[in-house]
Amino acid sequence: MNAPQRPLLGIGLAMIALVLFVTLDVINKHLSARFPVPLLVWARYTVHLLLMLVFLGPSLRGRLFVTRRHGLHVARAVLLLATSLGGVAAFKLMPLAEATAIIFASPLIVVLLARPLLGESIGRLRQVAVVLGFGGVLLVARPGSGLVPEGVVFALGAAVAYALYQILTRKLSPTETPVTLLFYSALIGCAGMTAAMPWIDHGPTPTGLEYALMGAMGLLAGGAHFLLNRAFREAPASLLSPMLYVQLVWATLFGWLAFGQLPDGVALGGMLVIGVAGALIAIDSRRLALQQAASKP
Repeated sequence: MNAPQRPLLGIGLAMIALVLFVTLDVINKHLSARFPVPLLVWARYTVHLLLMLVFLGPSLRGRLFVTRRHGLHVARAVLLLATSLGGVAAFKLMPLAEATAIIFASPLIVVLLARPLLGESIGRLRQVAVVLGFGGVLLVARPGSGLVPEGVVFALGAAVAYALYQILTRKLSPTETPVTLLFYSALIGCAGMTAAMPWIDHGPTPTGLEYALMGAMGLLAGGAHFLLNRAFREAPASLLSPMLYVQLVWATLFGWLAFGQLPDGVALGGMLVIGVAGALIAIDSRRLALQQAASKP
């Protein structure tokens, strides 16, 4: 018997997770001015893995990694690693709010890929939402916006990788625990970046504060993912999914406070359009879920 859900707790956990994610992005953007992107991603995954081994390893032991679906775990973790590399590269080259908005196009890409990869039908409302959402992306990344083209490419690449990551998460979630999903993401990310370290420019020697910030990245990433997974156990996805777009608000606020960067009016309009499109997709998902539940005997 499943434990009863607590929607208010789920909403609170999700909101805290979003603040942690944006704080992580701020640190990444700050440190990327002095250090190469791959080094920052390596630090994040390594600290994340060490924290899991130290705090969860003694109690969970084999349950951290026991699975029969190793291939999907590896593929999912590689996609999250690609998302991290593309995202941090975008934050290095672009304002925080605009980069976050483009990466948040991932739910639109999930809708496009859901039919061929998951066999899901796409209703009229989702089709409208996809067109609307990509129109919002064009407003953010329009010619003449002043955004670095390479940064836009990195952000779009991160959005595609994250969409595929979400699809594999759907495939794995029915049989895997959130902790196992989190562990393999950290393990594969750390192993992949560690293998690449001999060919990575390490940049200057970090100061004590910079070492602390690099350590904080792993703590923030692990904590945010854990809280978000827990939030979706406490509240239905149809309730939480539209609220995740609050991260665009935090990204805009933190980008202004930390770097003095504010989107112009057209970009803000595009971000609002992306948020509305995501909400429409979530609403349609809830409608389909209710229809399927009602049709069951």
